[in-house]
Amino acid sequence: MISMLKLIRHHKPQNLSDRVALAFTKSLRFLADTFFKKKYGHRAVVLETVAAVPGMVAGMLLHLKSLRKMQDDRGWIKILLDEAANERMHLMTFIQIAKPTLIERIIIMIAQFIFIFMYLIIYLISQRTAHRIVGYFEEEAVISYSEYLKEIEDGKIENIKAPEIAINYWNLPLNSKLKDVIEVIRDDEAGHRDVNHSFANIINIKKNTNALKEDKNKAQEKI
Repeated sequence: MISMLKLIRHHKPQNLSDRVALAFTKSLRFLADTFFKKKYGHRAVVLETVAAVPGMVAGMLLHLKSLRKMQDDRGWIKILLDEAANERMHLMTFIQIAKPTLIERIIIMIAQFIFIFMYLIIYLISQRTAHRIVGYFEEEAVISYSEYLKEIEDGKIENIKAPEIAINYWNLPLNSKLKDVIEVIRDDEAGHRDVNHSFANIINIKKNTNALKEDKNKAQEKI
């Protein structure tokens, strides 16, 4: 299990790209809080559907870019596709826990359809912003799952038996409970947060380095 110090890690916005990503994330968090309130299981079903999109979209675009430019992807594609698969397993788990209604299933389809095109456009415009958005998404996911855990610990949500799909996927003990599942999922989200913030940082450094090279070249041309 990840320590609480690592769980509550937050990336402070450093530039306009970061501020846009944070504002976008907070607006979606507001909508989720307004619609679901403390129905954490049902919230997770919808949000994990959306959370599984960025890794797949980014992995696909980087795959095509690698083919087009005939350049190595530095291992990013596998990391992103693994992230998408992991988020999908979160969804499969919460479907067993929350038993989504027909209305929620319709919301899931609509949300996924909208977010696929939205994230595709964002990634094509700015990979840095796209990865930062996911980093902030995952920060909010860690907060939400921490709140979920507190509700379980306080006895407000029943600590039911862990679904078989979760026990098999995370190799949990057979007597595991919902609390154990939420803890491993929260750890997954913290890992995705760190990876995407790191990707955004790498892109940011590359942009700054290229900008410095351009300024240096312009300065030399004037001499």
